Amino acid sequence: EDLARYLGAMGARVEGAGTSRIEIQGVPELTATAHSVVPDRLEAGTFLLAGAASQGALTVTDCVPSHLRMELSKMRAAGCEVTVGESTITVSGPDRPTAVDFATLPYPGFHTDMHPQMVAFLAAGSGTSIMTENVYSGRFRYIEMLNRMGAAIRTDGQHVVIDGQQTLVGTTVDACDIRAGAAMVIAALAAEGTTTIVDASHLDRGYTGLVPKLTSLGATIARIDL
Repeated sequence: EDLARYLGAMGARVEGAGTSRIEIQGVPELTATAHSVVPDRLEAGTFLLAGAASQGALTVTDCVPSHLRMELSKMRAAGCEVTVGESTITVSGPDRPTAVDFATLPYPGFHTDMHPQMVAFLAAGSGTSIMTENVYSGRFRYIEMLNRMGAAIRTDGQHVVIDGQQTLVGTTVDACDIRAGAAMVIAALAAEGTTTIVDASHLDRGYTGLVPKLTSLGATIARIDL
């Protein structure tokens, strides 16, 4: 929809944005315009879960809360206090997340790229949560890494079963991909001790300035080039 608005401002004729059918009628030319790119809801959601995992309160500004409607709903169900403004979201984390079931779906459903982060958050929770992956079945490599930290997570077909644990423990883990790396960061913030994340360069493709941003929020985190 944001792309359609941008093209429309340039003189394009695009109909059906936000639906399963988009019609484009050619025009003689497009004209220059100024446009602000839509904020990254995955970055916003990751930071909100990072704050919640550390049992703190965190506010993300310059975001579009409606783009995270389902994710925020599940955070509330897990015990987070969520306050939404026009372009801000504040999340306060519970002492321990409450078990919650969720399933990934195309937008406006729960985004598959937020699933590892949510599982990492629930890994230190109470009760048993079940996540169903309906979009990308090859996303489970991060589970082994979380289990190294003391999580109790297993897969059953497209389902991930998370038995919440009282404590996660820092160790050395591998950021298999962008969202797996984000999940490791969230788990590390909730864990006791020090966690070392190798292959952290994956995170650079999805999060600009992750380390300084988390440091500014009070996290003890450093980037080490080996």
